[in-house]
Amino acid sequence: MLHPVPHPSKKRAAVLLSLSAVAAALASPVVAAPAPASAPAPAPAAAAALRWSGCATPRYPTLQCASLKVPLDHDRPAGRQISLALTRVPHTAATSQGPLLVNPGGPGGSGRTLAGFVASALPKDVAAQYDVIGFDPRGVGRSEPALDCGAGHFKPVRPDSVPLDPATERANLERVRSFAESCQTKHADVLPYVGTVSAARDLEVLRTALGAERLSYFGYSYGTYLGAVYARLHPDRVHRLVLDSVVDPGGVWYEDNLAQDQAFDARHKSFLAWVAQYDATYHLGTDPAAVEERWYAMRTALRSAPAGGKVGPAELEDTYMPGGYYNGYWPALAEAFAAYAVREDAKPLVAAYERFGAVEPSAGNSYSVYTAVQCRDSAWPRDWNTWRADMWRTHAKAPFMTWNNAWYNAPCAFWKTEPLQTPDVTNHDLPPALLFQASEDAATPFEGAVAMHDKLAGSALVVEEGGGNHGVALSGNKCLDEKLAAYLRTGQAADAACPAQPAPKPATATRAVPPSAGGAALHGLLGFRG
Repeated sequence: MLHPVPHPSKKRAAVLLSLSAVAAALASPVVAAPAPASAPAPAPAAAAALRWSGCATPRYPTLQCASLKVPLDHDRPAGRQISLALTRVPHTAATSQGPLLVNPGGPGGSGRTLAGFVASALPKDVAAQYDVIGFDPRGVGRSEPALDCGAGHFKPVRPDSVPLDPATERANLERVRSFAESCQTKHADVLPYVGTVSAARDLEVLRTALGAERLSYFGYSYGTYLGAVYARLHPDRVHRLVLDSVVDPGGVWYEDNLAQDQAFDARHKSFLAWVAQYDATYHLGTDPAAVEERWYAMRTALRSAPAGGKVGPAELEDTYMPGGYYNGYWPALAEAFAAYAVREDAKPLVAAYERFGAVEPSAGNSYSVYTAVQCRDSAWPRDWNTWRADMWRTHAKAPFMTWNNAWYNAPCAFWKTEPLQTPDVTNHDLPPALLFQASEDAATPFEGAVAMHDKLAGSALVVEEGGGNHGVALSGNKCLDEKLAAYLRTGQAADAACPAQPAPKPATATRAVPPSAGGAALHGLLGFRG
């Protein structure tokens, strides 16, 4: 679903249940019966006061760091403790609105750097009112223990993601089964406690440690689901709630992936239509359908002759998938496509793969947490025939990334840690929440934001009409950013629409991401598949 592969500068239907019952059942593979909607959430474990120390960077000179101990199993608060890595940009106003926790998504995304970005991107008077808090969720980054299930899982050249013959399917199945078994071998003691509900309960321990009566929360992508789950557990502890690029809470996670496959295919077609619009630059044709044929011809050619010994069909999909998250990458991706298809020069394609698709060893952590959370959060089909039928049916309509996405998530077909049932995030007890959504977002399709808007009583939905990027607030759209700032100041918001930013222009040789695209800094933190 919301893949947590880092940015290239760092290298790359379930039964609804009340959250009270889910939280009480975390230690058991059998989930308890639903509790009444009015049942109180379990009390958090006691938390010691945090000790902050300076960890300034040239970009974020007031950044501070700390570590928080939380129970591995919240139902056994005196048992084994684990740690969460935190960052903070302190408030500077005379009156504070308390902590604002920020999360970049994933699951598996590190949020420590996001605190500095959000504090610097907000208007100064707004940032001054909050302690902006970044955190690495349990298992992530500098939190301990950090998960890492298997090195080299994405090492090129992988088998073709589309299993056109039994041997290719077997090879892919062996990869994902091996990864699932490695996770179980290395982290069997931790995996039952890595999931969204456990992470949400961590946030309540953090609130207590901060000494705050209430907290505010700003999450992107998967972070919207984490925020909604926390709000369902502790609605009386929420001051402000901002959800940007919203997960469909009714599809967690198998159905959400199938919906995402179709949305990404549509977004890839938008990229190819943009390439056709600039035929004078790329010389790939003026007909979008013909440009699409050339892209798939490139994919076919790479099956027998991977570019630079690194870029086969699966790696090609990895390279072009980021264009579905952020159109600022379209010029660089178009140039690589044109170099290969028109000039028969594979070097720019290899460079694009190394920039957008290649995975460094550090990404093993984020992918491991991604898998552990998604496989634990909800039930996945255990019969591979179900996967096969669903993927081929979806592939027939959306061939761009259906099978690539399937293999990314397929360890869940072999996961040994029993899944929980998904919580119902319906909430009538919150203060008004603010949701942002681009109408053509591929990673979290628009329907998910509508569903969340319906579940959060009194919430406001701000739509970027015609926008296709994933993560839109603080990405350069003045209309959206003004609504975010006003909400953080006052807590008031209303449904609204904002025009999308202009599409990028072809880049010059010295500028890979033109300023017209906007949002490069944000998308560098949110990453791809995250």
